Amino acid sequence: MSCNGPGVGMRGVGLVCALLGFTAAQAQDGAALAARHAGLRPVLNSNAFQRPLYIESHEGAGDLQGHVYARVAQPFGVAALALQGAAQWCDILILHLNVKRCSAGVAATGDTLSINIGRKFDQPLADAYRFEFRHEVVQSQPGYLRVVLGAAAGPLGTSRYRIVLEMVPLDPGNSFLHLSYAYSQGTAARWAAQVYLSTLGRAKVGFSVVGRRADDQPVYIGGARGVIERNAMRFFLAIEAYLGALSSPPARQSERRLNDWFTAVERYPVQLHELERDDYLRMKRIEIRRQQALAAVSGTP
Repeated sequence: MSCNGPGVGMRGVGLVCALLGFTAAQAQDGAALAARHAGLRPVLNSNAFQRPLYIESHEGAGDLQGHVYARVAQPFGVAALALQGAAQWCDILILHLNVKRCSAGVAATGDTLSINIGRKFDQPLADAYRFEFRHEVVQSQPGYLRVVLGAAAGPLGTSRYRIVLEMVPLDPGNSFLHLSYAYSQGTAARWAAQVYLSTLGRAKVGFSVVGRRADDQPVYIGGARGVIERNAMRFFLAIEAYLGALSSPPARQSERRLNDWFTAVERYPVQLHELERDDYLRMKRIEIRRQQALAAVSGTP
């Protein structure tokens, strides 16, 4: 089942489908992140992903958090430079199924990102929820990058949205990345989440293994933590697709990002399959053209 299925027509519940997990937790400094890499080395070297990647999530007292840790085959100098600009983040975020538009701007408080979040099909921007994020490069050093996106409020009483990316170099060709998400839920948001997770989202799972079946197949985390983990992976794969496409000519980068992101997502069909490739590409091409047209009119990236 996806958030596009029948049975729940409430706009608030539909927004929860899009918004659960779209946030971030506290960041670390470079030394702490390097130490985290050392501590995670055994699980990074041997895991079900068959790649150096680890996901975890937390839920408590109305707060939800999701984290992705990964070694990426990118030189730190290249990746850190590419991941700092607000406009570059729009190129990353638009790859996600639920991001309908992203626009970078400048306000009195600094750089901003205006992000429309909606359903997993093409829809008018008026039907999507608009977030106003502050974009801040908190630290940019030869050995550490930290970028924070924060929004004070969201729909249905949600608040304190944060998206944090941090990275350290490992060797000339590899870096260690931590992507984190967090937000707080009010009463209305918790109710809408419960409705979604008991209907459209009841069969959906994340990546953390919480048990084993009689046939030794894994039992994956469900509920809100499952939603956060799925979104965490989607955004991490968007970052990878963005970085990987930098080697292509500029005119071909957008199309490569879309195809690479979809290919990466489909490696995890149990958790992440939602659309067929043609449907995803068709939707995203429409959204990107709309985003570019609106940017041309407004004069913003």
